[in-house]
Amino acid sequence: MFSKILIANRGEIAVRIIRACKEMGVATVAVYSEVDRNALHVALADESYCIGQAEAAGSYLNEDQIIRAALASGAQAIHPGYGFLSENAHFARLCRKNGVVFIGPDPESMEQLSDKAVIKRLMHDAGLCVIPGTRAVASVEEALKAAEGIGYPVMLKACAGGGGRGIRLIQKSDQLEDAYLSATAEASSAFGDGSVYLEKYVFPARHVELQILSDEAGNAVCLGERDCSVQRRNQKLLEETPSPAVNAEKRKQVIKQVIKAVKKIGYVGAGTLEFLLDRDGNFWFMEMNVRLQVEHCVTEMLTGIDLVKWQIRIAAGIPLGFTQEDIRFRGSAIECRINAQSCGTLSMLHVPGGPFVRFDTCLVEGTAVTPYYDSLVGKLIVHAGVREEALRKMRAALCELVIEGIPTNIEEQLRIIGDERFVSGDYDLTFMGNG
Repeated sequence: MFSKILIANRGEIAVRIIRACKEMGVATVAVYSEVDRNALHVALADESYCIGQAEAAGSYLNEDQIIRAALASGAQAIHPGYGFLSENAHFARLCRKNGVVFIGPDPESMEQLSDKAVIKRLMHDAGLCVIPGTRAVASVEEALKAAEGIGYPVMLKACAGGGGRGIRLIQKSDQLEDAYLSATAEASSAFGDGSVYLEKYVFPARHVELQILSDEAGNAVCLGERDCSVQRRNQKLLEETPSPAVNAEKRKQVIKQVIKAVKKIGYVGAGTLEFLLDRDGNFWFMEMNVRLQVEHCVTEMLTGIDLVKWQIRIAAGIPLGFTQEDIRFRGSAIECRINAQSCGTLSMLHVPGGPFVRFDTCLVEGTAVTPYYDSLVGKLIVHAGVREEALRKMRAALCELVIEGIPTNIEEQLRIIGDERFVSGDYDLTFMGNG
């Protein structure tokens, strides 16, 4: 096991990883930009290093500075969290070159699986139903030809990255050129890779993802599904597990298929397979995220399994200490993402309490929300014996959560969980007006 880990991230995920390390008896190293000097993750870590300016390109994406901090501190491993360098094969290779363990898949796997066109082919070969689509299309002309073959409407998607960037819905051919140019530009700016591919638009559908863990010994488990269908412009707002649309028989079937596929491709680490679930109950594989997801917390609440700790153990070569038969899905868990709606300085924070209520955040009084990073400031998660009770618990927790000085989306989250369509469980990706 590692004795010291550097966390190459910021915000609530850096705080989350530091807490897991402390519980494991592992020393922690924080890195921070100049604007994050007084951030909570810096205060909680055992030691910290400033790695550059406020802009992410000069700090949290500065690979050389992060490696220097790891070597200077004597950290044996780097946990990238999510976003930033978490799916960067070049950085993972740089870690290896400098004798530091990257807590995630090896760079070769990451390079292969982060290309969404490639992973779809691999998963098709591994037995999953895959949405009809293409590999990377190199020009508008190639995209037009491919779209005619697939049939409109189609989705244009970035081959690299995630977070809803580089995605366009195209209803007819005269929309494709503008969509192609804007999607490639956005993908290039966000991920340093402007390549895009096309896939058939499945509509109406739910966005359902399955969490896996697999070790170097070839053991793999699936920790159930998360329903992430409440989205605005491809950005998730709320997640729940189990999905109201997946019954026990279907869950057992798709879990078996996912485990088989993950073993066949030889994946090692934590990962998430994302699907579109159509009205006929068919799971259509979209992509695989080779990192920790923002919404991992609901899976932890449902199963009692700490995903961050197991990421670290797997990276240290420790085999999984349980099998699929040991996993129990108990009750219902819901997560609301709390986003800042503009910049500001936190003047007051009251966090809701009570059994099975969790608030993962980087906020303390005096925290400044700046324009340099993602707007997520916290994740409110609840767990209860049944979904109806979880909804009541979430409503109470949202009403108790007080954040002053920073405008947030708390009121919007209250409207979502009180909406009749959401309460009934009969919702899909059109819930927030998408599609």
